[in-house]
Amino acid sequence: MYSDTQLRGIVKHARAESTKRRFTQSVELTVILKDIDVKRGFNLLEVVELPHRMTRNAKLCVIASGDMSTRARKAGIDKVIEQDELSRLGTNKREARKIVRSYDFFLADTSLMANVGRSLGQFLGPKGKMPSPVPYGAPIENISERYRGSVRIRSKNQLNLATKIGDETMDDSNLASNASAVLATIEKKLPQGDKNIRGIMIKFTMGKPANDKSAKSEKIESK
Repeated sequence: MYSDTQLRGIVKHARAESTKRRFTQSVELTVILKDIDVKRGFNLLEVVELPHRMTRNAKLCVIASGDMSTRARKAGIDKVIEQDELSRLGTNKREARKIVRSYDFFLADTSLMANVGRSLGQFLGPKGKMPSPVPYGAPIENISERYRGSVRIRSKNQLNLATKIGDETMDDSNLASNASAVLATIEKKLPQGDKNIRGIMIKFTMGKPANDKSAKSEKIESK
């Protein structure tokens, strides 16, 4: 639906509309949908591996025991939860909520999925963060590396969704490429593909949102 040139134009305009700050601003893509009956329970939950990494990788928590937990620790996973800690979290709602808030993605040994559901399901489910199951012997190192460079797309009974596509240290071309990857994933999940997309907006943290109309006046330099 949107060409690379169009997306670069929107990113360029959004950058021009942002105010420089002492912190690194995030860049967010918002997609507005149309012609979808949300009353019928429209839900969209996808994970997209971005072609260009953000400065800050996604924070990852692995729930596993034995060999998988050992390999996860060696791989430098942000947090590894073993069976005993998982059981404790089931009786400590405050700590369980803190864990769920602190990490972007959760992976779990397939054999522990039932325990995860009992201990953390009530907190992970509403946030769209239920763990992806990892079979015994699966390359947790490679799987976790993909998730570190990924973002979550989520829409529940509403006609818009938003996700980060990078930060201001990235160039316009890479941000546009990330936006394109997200849009391609969304289009595949919509009933009528790109015909269900009314429009998009791209915004830096401290800036005004830019869309294809506001970016038309920008001169795009081909790279």
